[in-house]
Amino acid sequence: WALGGGGFMLKKPILTTVGALIGSSGAILTHIMCVAMNRDIVSVLLGGYGTSATGGGEAMVFEGEATFTDVEATVENLKAAKEVIVVPGYGLAVANGQYAMAEIAKELRAQGVNLRFAIHPVAGRMPGQLNVLLAEAGVPYDIVLEMEEINDELPETDVVLVIGASDTVNSDAEDDPGSAIAGMPVIRVWEAGNVCVLKRSMGSVGYAGCDNPVFYNENTDMLLGDAKASCDALNAALA
Repeated sequence: WALGGGGFMLKKPILTTVGALIGSSGAILTHIMCVAMNRDIVSVLLGGYGTSATGGGEAMVFEGEATFTDVEATVENLKAAKEVIVVPGYGLAVANGQYAMAEIAKELRAQGVNLRFAIHPVAGRMPGQLNVLLAEAGVPYDIVLEMEEINDELPETDVVLVIGASDTVNSDAEDDPGSAIAGMPVIRVWEAGNVCVLKRSMGSVGYAGCDNPVFYNENTDMLLGDAKASCDALNAALA
C-alpha cells in the first residue's frame, strides 16, 4: 500500500497499480490465514496470538512419556499398512526432504499402500508452500488433499506420518480452551491407528510456541533427527 501511495503522490500510474496489486494480494493472504487459524483480523493487527475463542486461563499441563522408534520399525509399520497419510510441515521444507518423501510415496504406492498427503491451509510459512514443494518433487496432484477432505478419514487410517509439523496437528487446539491455538482447525492425526512423527528434537516447538500432547500419546512413535536424513533412511530401507 505504501508503494501505491507513493506512486499516487508522484503521479506514476504504473507504480500505483503495482502497489495496489501487492497490497491487495497481501490482504487476501492475510484473510486466508486468519480463516485457517480461526483468528480475528483485529487480533492479528494488534499482535495478539489468541483467537476470539481462546480462554484467559492457563494452558493445560499434560503428563506422559514419549515413545521413540527407529527407521526399521517405521518401515515395517508402513509396509504393513493399507492406508497411510503423510502430513508435511515447515520442517520438511527447511530440510529440503520433499524429494526423498516423494520417492517413499512412489515406492509404497507401488507396493499397494494407499498413501496420500494431507495439507493444512497454513502449513509452512505461507498458504500453498507445501503444495508447491510436493509438486516440485513430482508428487501427483490427485493424492494431495486438503485438511477438510482428509479429517473424516483419519479414524480408518492405519499410519499417519507427520514430518516437521506441530501446531497444525496439535490436539490442544480442540481440547484446551486456554491454549494459544485454541479454536484453530487442525488435522486430527491422533485419531489414526498409529502416528509416527519425524521431528528434529523433543525440545523444538511449533510457531505458536506450544508443546504438543499428541507426541506423548500411546499410539504415537517419535523418530528424531533431520527430516531429510530420516526420509533418506526410510527411502533406502524401503528400496
